[in-house]
Amino acid sequence: MNPKRALPFLAAIVALATLSACTKHDVAPPADDTIVVFNAGSLARPLRAALDSFTAGTNIKIEQENAGSIETARKLTELHRIPDLVGSADYQIFPTYLMPGQTSWYACFARNRMVLMYTPKSKSASTIDSLNWYKVLETRGVQTGRADPALDPNGYRSLVVMRLAELYYKQKGLTDRLIANSSAHIVRPKEVDLMGLLQAGEIDYAWSYESVAQAAKLPYVTLPRAIDLSEPADSAQYALATVRIPGNTPADTVELKGEPILYGFTVPRDAPHKALGEKFAAFLLSDAGKRILAREHLDALPAPIFVGDSIPILTAPRSAGVQSH
Repeated sequence: MNPKRALPFLAAIVALATLSACTKHDVAPPADDTIVVFNAGSLARPLRAALDSFTAGTNIKIEQENAGSIETARKLTELHRIPDLVGSADYQIFPTYLMPGQTSWYACFARNRMVLMYTPKSKSASTIDSLNWYKVLETRGVQTGRADPALDPNGYRSLVVMRLAELYYKQKGLTDRLIANSSAHIVRPKEVDLMGLLQAGEIDYAWSYESVAQAAKLPYVTLPRAIDLSEPADSAQYALATVRIPGNTPADTVELKGEPILYGFTVPRDAPHKALGEKFAAFLLSDAGKRILAREHLDALPAPIFVGDSIPILTAPRSAGVQSH
């Protein structure tokens, strides 16, 4: 073949191959393209299911790291490791740790509630309920695991729930008694780490989220709405309890008030595959994404709440819940 005629022919072949690689998500990455997601432990299963669907039929590789939300934020601020999307079990992680340095915006996209997860072999498993749970946890010999409040929102939310319970049941000193009755060795970096201890019988109960208990198909105690951090209408009640956690430096602390549980995500401004991260974010907010989250027991908000500025267009039209700060 004449070399001069071969060049247009080869170009046409390359163009045809590129066109055929386009997917239903309008993503046509090269074979080595990757999406990197850092997320809270309780988001591990829902986001993995969404990632698998999002990348189906493409060459996109998935790199997912699960950790407590505060630990996740510190990967960016201290280790300077930047993913394409950050998913947090508490939206407060973004304004507290990542704004304005790492991102200028975030979106709240799902909610949850605090529960006490257990197994049929747990002490008092046959008698514990939504009324007597705190009495069971006070009983000598009953071991209750919780996440580290310095690393994981579930950890500080556990403390908030205990303090709200002290007020709700009018049981002075209840928080201290519940903490004292559980050994320090059963505090774990993230709440999903407690699953193995629970199933092995090393602990009887674990502070967890309803979505995690449902996904694990384990029994759990539902708590009164006034203390389970699930209902926006009870925000004033939740705010009666506060906790202090480490700040951005070892000398700093941050006071957090109890409030309804809201999950959030952002795409960092220096994300290595930023366009891909934004496409995945849009997929999470789509009807298909919401169905996947629901299948994984995570309750997506009817419409996302955007906070910040320079917010990418992830929905069309953009949600009426957009806020600019």
